[in-house]
Amino acid sequence: MPVQDTLSRPLRDLRISVTDRCNFRCVYCMPKTVFGRDYSFLDRKELLTFEEIATLARAFVANGVEKIRLTGGEPLLRRDIERLVAMLAEIPGLDLTLTTNGTLLPQKAEALRAAGLTRVTVSLDSNDDAVFKAMNDVDFPVERVLEGIEAAAAAGLTPVKVNMVVKRGVNDASIVPMARLFHGSGHILRLIEYMDVGATNGWRLDEVVPAAEIVQRISAELPLEPAAQNYPGEVARRWRYRDGGGEIGVIASVTQAFCHDCTRARISAEGKLFTCLFAQRGTDLRALVRRGAADDELAAAVAGVWRGRADRYSEIRSSETAAVPKIEMSYIGG
Repeated sequence: MPVQDTLSRPLRDLRISVTDRCNFRCVYCMPKTVFGRDYSFLDRKELLTFEEIATLARAFVANGVEKIRLTGGEPLLRRDIERLVAMLAEIPGLDLTLTTNGTLLPQKAEALRAAGLTRVTVSLDSNDDAVFKAMNDVDFPVERVLEGIEAAAAAGLTPVKVNMVVKRGVNDASIVPMARLFHGSGHILRLIEYMDVGATNGWRLDEVVPAAEIVQRISAELPLEPAAQNYPGEVARRWRYRDGGGEIGVIASVTQAFCHDCTRARISAEGKLFTCLFAQRGTDLRALVRRGAADDELAAAVAGVWRGRADRYSEIRSSETAAVPKIEMSYIGG
């Protein structure tokens, strides 16, 4: 695909990592062999302050961003995260969401909704306790995450989306049980092809379960039919249950790359702008903010980076490109 085609998409979606810390060490983005208990994370003074995040958010909204998602690490580990949500909620017309592993939602959901958060996405890779614990190196059951999902729903953070990264030979046997679990619940299960994010998860192409196979497995027991996109650039292909039991989404960045439709940028916890999940380097926006750059200067800097992007890693991915250095998921967010 011509590179210029990847440059024609507007900037609509911004993901902001508010911390690089997490209370999971999952095989997908924070394997315990690398991110052990003694791993050195960013010093607090290196993180963007809430005021700096809000300043940057306004610069992105000036460039057309309509949705901001707070990520991590685990964003609910950031102290007083509700205050940041309230600050961002003051920006008119913004869809404000958050991705979490769900463990702190029973304590946080009501306050997040009151502060202005609109929806949450919860990560859950299996409904089987043994598989869940193996993938995420945790000592608590799936039920704890399910309690978080229900707390979010009760607080009005709906529809709750549930992200399941599918890795062949590890949790692919959970595909259909997870579909059954959330069928008819009002929550939306989203199944994600296992990707080579970062340089530490030991990704192999033969561990990818293709989206077509995922859909086939589910549809064999719970018949599916295609559903239209909610908006241009939506990364998940939507499928609805024929019996009216809701829908699923499938994110196929390995087998059905969507670089040409990408409208998403990311800011790391220390203020670097990345125009691709698979980027090798970012643009330092924190330095601009901390030297007192005016709003129009920040907006112009963002526009220049977005216009100059030429990211198409998923379109050229192969077993060889997996070894290319890339930023870690825990640092850049999902």
